[in-house]
Amino acid sequence: MTTPAAPPHSPRRLRRPAWAGRNYTLLTAAAVVTNLGTHGALIAAAFAVLETGGDGGDVGLVTAARTLPLVLFLLIGGAVADRLPRHRVMVAANALNCVSQGLFAVLVLTGDALLWQMMLLSALGGTGQAFFNPAAEGMLMSSVSGEQVSRAFALFRMAMNGAGIGGAALGGAMIAAVGPGWVLAIDAAAFAVAGALRAFLDVGHIAKRAPGGGLLKDLREGWTEFASRPWLWSIVAQFAVVVAVVGAAESVYGPLVAQEQLGGARPWGLALAAFGVGTLGGAVLMMRWKPRRMLLVGTLCVFPLALPSAALAVPLPVGGLAAVMFLSGVTLEVFGVAWMTALHQEIPEEKLSRVSAYDWFGSTAMLPVSTALAGPAESLFGRQTALWGCAGLIVLVTALVLLVPDVRNLTRRTKEIAARPAAPVSADTEGPVGRLG
Repeated sequence: MTTPAAPPHSPRRLRRPAWAGRNYTLLTAAAVVTNLGTHGALIAAAFAVLETGGDGGDVGLVTAARTLPLVLFLLIGGAVADRLPRHRVMVAANALNCVSQGLFAVLVLTGDALLWQMMLLSALGGTGQAFFNPAAEGMLMSSVSGEQVSRAFALFRMAMNGAGIGGAALGGAMIAAVGPGWVLAIDAAAFAVAGALRAFLDVGHIAKRAPGGGLLKDLREGWTEFASRPWLWSIVAQFAVVVAVVGAAESVYGPLVAQEQLGGARPWGLALAAFGVGTLGGAVLMMRWKPRRMLLVGTLCVFPLALPSAALAVPLPVGGLAAVMFLSGVTLEVFGVAWMTALHQEIPEEKLSRVSAYDWFGSTAMLPVSTALAGPAESLFGRQTALWGCAGLIVLVTALVLLVPDVRNLTRRTKEIAARPAAPVSADTEGPVGRLG
């Protein structure tokens, strides 16, 4: 009697969990592609200005040209994203970024780039980002549901931050090897690929918006939703200050301290890399940890963001600065995931993009002002005093936010999160599931 031959071994097909549905997977893949390109392109744009004979002031003008329309058009972008299908807004914004970065690359590669041209193209890129950000955040939050939403947001942020770290490192190496023009060209291609991925998003689960009302009515409705929630506007007001002073400390004072007292650009790069690694660690932590009082935990985790400014004021040796930056990266990511989870739980789906726009606007509006005033503040008070002031402001506004009862008492409501509709789940998933791009 012969034994029948065993069937050939077929490896088990890899299956993604239910919370990583089709929309979520496409959004994460597209975010990785764009972050790989964009973080290198930001460095490339600065070196492109310098290669044309520009100085630090010219680099600042090109940066400001991108930031200003980003702030100006965010609220309109949020209203548009809640009125039109969000994936179409995202694809159109990606197309604008692709064209602007492509033209920027051509100008740099041909050696014909003028300062006003680079400023104009940067402004177009900032405009695209203003429409993209609220649509993307609303789309991401509507793509997940169930008890594992925090894990989904943490994994998304981990993938995005990891791609940003890799993109900056790869971009720096490529600028040295082939010049900034090719890095800008790669960024344009990345926007094209990401836009193509986002074109396949399924918005069938999102209820169609009722026609009429007008843009101003949409903006008023978004403001009413925003202003009616003390935990929301108070934390956004807090981060208007936090983002402003952290931006001034890390983009203006940090490189100066490193150059004069720590040994140059290399130790500052190490400290920034430690911060990036910390964000990855924080995302890993939040994939497992689900704090019940999520805003209380998140707000407490903002206090360590004062430590880098204090470390620069001392200044600490490179090892100590890197450790402080790592810790602040971890705690910032804990806040980011807790914040996204709170928005997902509390804000109606049809208003997510408008509320997100007010969040983005409030959090970034003071950044251009703070970076512009960093130099005069150093001249008036001294760099060390200015840095201690940055640290003190972060501690002060964070302590004030803790006085808001809703911040202390808002709790995770698992049943409501689980009941929220999300994108349809693909057949090859295993089961159901359970904010800072």
